[in-house]
Formats: sequence, C-alpha cells, structure tokens
Amino acid sequence: MRVALVHYWLVGMRGGERVLETFCDIFPQADIFTLVVDRSKLSEKLLRHDIKTSFLQKLGGRKHYQKMLPLMPFALESLDLTGYDLVISSEAGPAKGIITRPDAVHICYCHSPMRYIWDLYPQYMAEAGFLARSMLALTAPALRQWDVTTAHRVDHFITNSDYVAKRVKKFYRRESTVIHPPVNISRFQISPGPKDYYLCAGQITPYKRIELAVEACTRLSLPLVVIGDGATEKLKRLAGPTVRFLGSVSDVEMENYFAGCRALLYPGVEDFGIVPLEVMASGRPVIAFARGGALETVVDKVTGMFFHEQTVEALVAALEEFEKSCAQFRPFEIRAHAMKFDSGRFEKELRQYLAHVPELSLSPEVSGHEDRQVPTNKKEQHPV
Repeated sequence: MRVALVHYWLVGMRGGERVLETFCDIFPQADIFTLVVDRSKLSEKLLRHDIKTSFLQKLGGRKHYQKMLPLMPFALESLDLTGYDLVISSEAGPAKGIITRPDAVHICYCHSPMRYIWDLYPQYMAEAGFLARSMLALTAPALRQWDVTTAHRVDHFITNSDYVAKRVKKFYRRESTVIHPPVNISRFQISPGPKDYYLCAGQITPYKRIELAVEACTRLSLPLVVIGDGATEKLKRLAGPTVRFLGSVSDVEMENYFAGCRALLYPGVEDFGIVPLEVMASGRPVIAFARGGALETVVDKVTGMFFHEQTVEALVAALEEFEKSCAQFRPFEIRAHAMKFDSGRFEKELRQYLAHVPELSLSPEVSGHEDRQVPTNKKEQHPV
C-alpha cells in the first residue's frame, strides 16, 4: 500500500509538524506533499521523506505563502495523488482539498477548520490592513464554499479536541473521532522552585489576546515575561515596567522559563493548545480563559484556574485569587496530569484507530499488535 501524507505548509516545527512526525513514524516509506517547504526549518525525521511541493513554491511561496490564500485551492488540486492508496491530510488550512483516486482512502487529521474564514473571520478583518482586508472580503465567500465542498472528499475525520470536533460538525456537518495531539513531556522537568514572574508564550497573534495578560499584570504591577514573535508596537505601549517582551528564545531557554514561572497566563481561545501542557509538564499551573481546548487540558483548582469572561477585569480577579491560593498547586500532581497527553499515547491511539478503519487492511507492524477498541469521542462508536 502506497501512502501519501499531505500537510498544509512546512515552514517550521510546531504542533502540526509534530503530528506529521508521528505519521512518519507509522509510515516510514510515505511521501509528503505540501504547498510550500522551507527545508532549513524542518526536523531530520521529516527530511528523510520525499517532499513534493505545489507550484506555489516556484512563485516564492516559501516566504510569501500567507499572501497566496486565493491560490491554495488550485495548488492543492494540482497535486498528483493518483498513485496512492491511503492519503492522510494534516489540516489547519485547506490541506484536505486534495483530489484522490475514487478507491483510495482519505483520512483527515483536523487541527482546525480555517479560522480566518469561519469563526475568527471578524477578528482577522478587524486586524488586517486595507489590502489584506479587501482581498479577504472578496475571496472568503468562495473559500467557504470550497472548504465545505472539500469536506466531502474526506472518508474519515480525526480531530485534535472536542472543541474542534464541534466546529467540524458545525461547519462541515461531519462527525469525527477525537485523538489529542502529542506532547513531548520528557523535554520538561520540574524546577526546585518557581521564580517571581508570570508567563505568556507562543506566536503572538490577535486571537491569543495577549493584551489581556499585559494589561492585567501592568494594572497589578506583577512581573510578566512574554515569549514569542509578533509583538506589535501597539501591544508594547500597553505594557508597564513589569512586563518584558523577549521575542523568540531557544528551546533550552523556553524550557527554563516554563519551569520557573509562577503560572502561565492563557487568555485566548485555542483549538487544543500544546503550550499549557508543556508548562504543566514543568509542574507549573495555568490560568486560562474557560473556553476552547483549555477545558480539555486544565483541571480547575488542580492544575490551574479558569476565568470566565475574556476581559482584563476577569483576569485581574483570577490573578488576585491565584496570589492568595498558589500554595495549593502541587507540581508533581500537575506533571502527572500532563503525562496523560504524552507522545507515546498519541501514537498508540492513532495505530488503534487505523486498525479499525473498515477500508484498510494494515500489517500488524503498522497498526500495532494490540486489538483494542478504537478511541472515540462521545458521539460515535466507530470511525465515520
């Protein structure tokens, strides 16, 4: 059986690319298809595979792929997948839109429907410049139609959280099986004792609402460290003297900041969210807005705390409560919870899922030797 792995774009190593690496572990002979690739940013594991790109690569897509959204449907449909029996698309953009043979099996691991044309469309429009806003306004209706249509090209959907499963049901009218993505828990260790700062970490984009953390810590004169690229001058102007913006840091520095923080502040709505689990793997709690993937990873009063309105005032109240009760959080208990999301669990559940897909007949070394029930969400008892 010939296998193709389709990933939206390969320009860095983040959560989606770690999922792709696990597919590579299961199918070491698979070819990888992607819109554009920057090989200098990829892991050795991905580079061992034959990586095929779309025509966007020749148009300078490696640097400007985000501006090529209207061309992506054409680029994906131009990829030749006729020689493959199993196609697995890794989707947080339009990757599922590829065309397969009628007798091929197409499984989509959906990190998220395209946020910028669905639920976060108003927010992206509000933050975009005039040209980007005009282009998105013109193309978004057609892209939504194409996105819904291509959902019917998928035989089976896997989603990375219950939150995303609900969005797939809402936008595509498709059921899915939830398999939470992998977290490399072994990278992170518990520090002897936290230092005196709160933390925000990750690529800074509007939907993450980092400004709430900046304003709340400024108002309370609490130290805050913000790690990640994308901080705007507008965001920096909101910050008082207790807030530091570090930009991107090395993996080792990131691990040290995770282990040393009083708590991670997580004011946005994420589809799943790897960073909170990495911080919990370091034994530190998470103060999160009670919506999205955080509801599936954070245990209130055990591994962190929730605030229930996406406002500065609500986060200020949560921080004041945390300052009084922070001694109740036990680092080893927090880490033990994070262990439930470790990478080995993901690969095991994925192999079990593949073993129960009716159209597939996988060898024992691919599907695993254990014949257990496929992991499902509450709404279904078998793959769609």
